Amino acid sequence: PVAAPHAALAYLAATTAVALVPTPGGIGSVEAALVVALVAAGGPAAVATAVVLAYRMITVWLPLVPGALTLGALVRLRVI
Repeated sequence: PVAAPHAALAYLAATTAVALVPTPGGIGSVEAALVVALVAAGGPAAVATAVVLAYRMITVWLPLVPGALTLGALVRLRVI
């Protein structure tokens, strides 16, 4: 039930807060800040947590699969 402008503002506030925490790739701190921001914007905690984890899976972990497959193929072909 969080409106799109409120979600965008929550995302901007969370990423600004995360800039103060020196973690590689923001792993951990981004998730926590986004969940807190979405709950503060009026969303339920369980749904906010699920949405944030799905977002991070799609934007961080999913792109690693094609890279790993490409690296494996290049090693097998002895290019690398």
